[in-house]
Amino acid sequence: MYESSKHKPIRLSAFLSRLCLHTLIALALLFFSLGLGMFGYMELEHLSAVDAFLNSSMLLGGMGPVNTPGTTSGKLFAGFYALYAGLVFIVAASLIFSPVIHRILHKFHWDSRV
Repeated sequence: MYESSKHKPIRLSAFLSRLCLHTLIALALLFFSLGLGMFGYMELEHLSAVDAFLNSSMLLGGMGPVNTPGTTSGKLFAGFYALYAGLVFIVAASLIFSPVIHRILHKFHWDSRV
């Protein structure tokens, strides 16, 4: 939990440290999700590692798949992975932007109290 409005905003160095930690967590989530997608495409659609990377990264980036799935299991995986990738995008963006938004709002509320 972040500091409340009763406390003074944290130092810039502590804020940057918090922002780096949130960014690292978001990157770990993205790399895990990329690996999960690559594994699914390689196992279920028998794509090469490069093609599986391309499909997974395009879905995580919100662009959509490049190769159309050919098997029923591949189609189901692609559908569920697309839903998952959309949520991962929102969660990763929230993780990165939440410390910044909190700091801005905290500064506004702290300035009004002083």
